[in-house]
Amino acid sequence: MESVLNNDKANDAFAGAECGGVLASYSNPEKLIIDTDPGIDDSMAILMAFQTPGVEVLGLTTIFGNVTTADASRNALLLCEIAGCPNVPVAEGSPAPLNGEILRVADFVHGSDGMGNIFLPSPKNMKIEKNASEFLVEKVSEYPGEVSVLALGPLTNLALAIKRDSSFASKVKRVVVLGGSFFAMGNVNPAAEANIYGDPEAADIVLTSGANIVVVGINITTQVKFTDADLLQLKESKGKHAPLLSEMCKFYRDWHVKSDGVYGIFLHDPVSFVALVRPDLFTYKKGVVRVETLGICVGHTLMDQGLKKWNSSNPWTDYSPVSVAWTVNVDGVLNYIRELLMKP
Repeated sequence: MESVLNNDKANDAFAGAECGGVLASYSNPEKLIIDTDPGIDDSMAILMAFQTPGVEVLGLTTIFGNVTTADASRNALLLCEIAGCPNVPVAEGSPAPLNGEILRVADFVHGSDGMGNIFLPSPKNMKIEKNASEFLVEKVSEYPGEVSVLALGPLTNLALAIKRDSSFASKVKRVVVLGGSFFAMGNVNPAAEANIYGDPEAADIVLTSGANIVVVGINITTQVKFTDADLLQLKESKGKHAPLLSEMCKFYRDWHVKSDGVYGIFLHDPVSFVALVRPDLFTYKKGVVRVETLGICVGHTLMDQGLKKWNSSNPWTDYSPVSVAWTVNVDGVLNYIRELLMKP
């Protein structure tokens, strides 16, 4: 199928971008690894990261979810080139969950190419030889206490990193997880959100690892959306990546209309990136989160809010709490997203 972008537009998309924000004036830039399954809203978040002053993207690690892991790697490489950062390493992750069984690939949401069926040219660069868990362990060990991870897909790669290096959880600065749905309905089924459902065993390992973790569930991200008017504003803006993102979002928007009756798009991954760089726009509750791995509620996330003193131990006992996003400043987050996506 022919791309909806002509060759000139595709070439323009790869040209003239700067790598991230101006880092020279930042003595301690935010070192970031993005674990991702791009994905349209992943693509938005990734391009936002490259546009954010003071954020140094150390690499992208890829995982199945919105697409297969191999397609996620292709798209990650493309996004690095589009952002003008072709030398940012892309490390391919696990092709399947810890139990070996892929439950779903969301091509019906993101298109067969994961980018809204716009079918961009193949990337010029190649993934690195290290796999995702090796890369995560290497970078967190190289910069202990300095590297944050933005986890935008199933948590298989992070679980494998924790299994590979028992000190990983204590060395990572923080992990911001897009996942779960807290005291609200899921988006795969009433019980589960897609990223956690994609590998519930891995999610339970990560969320109980003792790492400094912030979880942003879809009970938060579905409060933040671009309406059709917002999408038109993006299209008509002078944003560096606005033409490309506008083409990608057509497929995504049409799916939202059919699936949710929403005339626009939810901004799941961009909201999670904002939680990383602007945590002040959210409030949080702390508690131990466990993930159901069996039965009809597989993938369900349930937090012990600490409202009761239990008389005996239970599966939440003796695990470290995580921070769960509880409320969101919708206007503040939307303004921040607009600013980055419409940045010339």
